[in-house]
Amino acid sequence: MKKGVIKLSSLAIGKSAVITSFEKDDLHLKLMEMGCVPGETVKVEKIAPLGDPISIMVAGYNLSLRKTEADYIWVEELV
Repeated sequence: MKKGVIKLSSLAIGKSAVITSFEKDDLHLKLMEMGCVPGETVKVEKIAPLGDPISIMVAGYNLSLRKTEADYIWVEELV
């Protein structure tokens, strides 16, 4: 079951979501090359003590993103 669409940067530790879209910017090409493609499931593994960076599981591996990079990714949270 799915919840609402939110930014990946606001997803809590341990929560999973499906990538729905990106903010329009050159950064979305870089994110897609790293496995962050629409329809892919992501899970927040860790968040640094000051909130930046965050570690996510995507496409079978761990990926660290800056919070500003995660702000470009829109996801639909899974329940």
